[in-house]
Amino acid sequence: MKFRYVPILSCLLMPAAWADDGGGLQKGEAPPPPHALDDGYRGTDDARIMTVEHAKTMHDGATISLRGNLIDGSGDKYRFRDKTGEIDVIIPQAVFDGRTVKPDNMISINGSLDKKSSPAVVRIDHIQK
Repeated sequence: MKFRYVPILSCLLMPAAWADDGGGLQKGEAPPPPHALDDGYRGTDDARIMTVEHAKTMHDGATISLRGNLIDGSGDKYRFRDKTGEIDVIIPQAVFDGRTVKPDNMISINGSLDKKSSPAVVRIDHIQK
């Protein structure tokens, strides 16, 4: 008879034992800007080694991630430039999602390389300002 209450009592005490009052995200100070980070994992900053020059050498259908500027274009055809060169990109209006990008805005683009068209183009599916 006594043992019938032990499982009930242990179920009531376990959640209190698992609770941790000191963990989680503590929002206090603003994080440092990306250029002030000296070491550690920085996500896309560490992983981004691709340039336009490198992207042009990749195979058809390769996933492309570039950082640079949209310098010209209209409709859904644009010209993208980074420090190594220029490439044509196709960006549907839905990808812009109402955002305005100016030629002096540094942006990151993700998409796939289409080498079947001449010259090769990148079909963009994501833009980040």
